[in-house]
Amino acid sequence: MLSEILFALALAIIAATYAAVGQAGATGYIAAMGLIGLSPDVIKPTALALNTLVAAIGTVRFARAGHITWRGTYPFILLGLPFSILGGATHLPATIYRPVVGVLLLLAAWQMAKLARASTPTTETTPARPPLGIAILAGAAIGFVAGMTGIGGGIFIAPLVLSLRWLDTRHTAGLSAVFNLLNSAAALAGLLSTSLSLPRELPLWLAAAAIGAALGSWLGVRHLPPRVLRYVLSALLLVGGGWMLAGK
Repeated sequence: MLSEILFALALAIIAATYAAVGQAGATGYIAAMGLIGLSPDVIKPTALALNTLVAAIGTVRFARAGHITWRGTYPFILLGLPFSILGGATHLPATIYRPVVGVLLLLAAWQMAKLARASTPTTETTPARPPLGIAILAGAAIGFVAGMTGIGGGIFIAPLVLSLRWLDTRHTAGLSAVFNLLNSAAALAGLLSTSLSLPRELPLWLAAAAIGAALGSWLGVRHLPPRVLRYVLSALLLVGGGWMLAGK
């Protein structure tokens, strides 16, 4: 019983850390469940369920705080969602896509750390309007990679948007939450037609993740400075890149 509570606490911490920057925590949940020996057929639907819930809570929180705008969101999801479904139907050998994605995440972590060091309060201004055509193409590309890897996609879109200064840090977190929610929900819906293997502890894990997501998104919306948010995102990118390269 104690071990179950401790694992639920670990999931809550993962959810809180990721939710603070608009992410849903897929890589963290998958790594944690892998460490306790769950099989892939259990890990995938469970991670998607946790991801969808955490992303939904983050989306509501950032939307209520005014950090999600139609113009700053729809260009990325217009083709992002259908291309995510297409990516999910594309099966490449793990020896090909995992190293590539891992390296991309590590490079993004390095870029985020640079942006965090360079950021000052004056750099966080009203978000710009992302260039429509480029944003649509970027959403399609990231959606495809997200579907192919099984990761929500927000972890890829945030470094791009921040590096190009299309949105400020909190609006980028809001965009990430929406992107993760749509992609995770679509993937989970696709699995509902199959025979799912879900752990009996799932209700406890969902409750723990919900509490963590509520706390993390609250911190991200109102209390953590933009520089801290960027450093947190950099750390998550670093962990995600290392996990992909490790091939676990």
